[in-house]
Amino acid sequence: MNAHSKVSFTSLVKTAVLGHVLAILMLNNANAVPCFDNPQSAYEYILSQENANTQAREQYTVNINRASEGELVSLNGIGSSKAQAIILYREMFGSFKTVDELVKVKGIGAKTVEKNRRRLSVQD
Repeated sequence: MNAHSKVSFTSLVKTAVLGHVLAILMLNNANAVPCFDNPQSAYEYILSQENANTQAREQYTVNINRASEGELVSLNGIGSSKAQAIILYREMFGSFKTVDELVKVKGIGAKTVEKNRRRLSVQD
């Protein structure tokens, strides 16, 4: 390679990197947070976004016979190890017939089932 081809390659790389940066900036602007004139307005906006996210998460129904570990950990009181226990239980003993059968899984009690009852299902 001579000096001229190195410059061409370098400028090509710079152009490609710049194109990627611009694409990322354009994507980020699609979800941009509005500007606020005072901290109280910004705080209220953040609270409203968090409330909307919480409501959406709480309305999502989880089918305990098909749910992945990630879906199960979205439930109240269910961490990774309990989610794995649910999955292992259904693999060993088959599908849950009712939501109440979830108490048969080690580490899951009636209180956990009750906290999550409106979000749980055993069929689609």
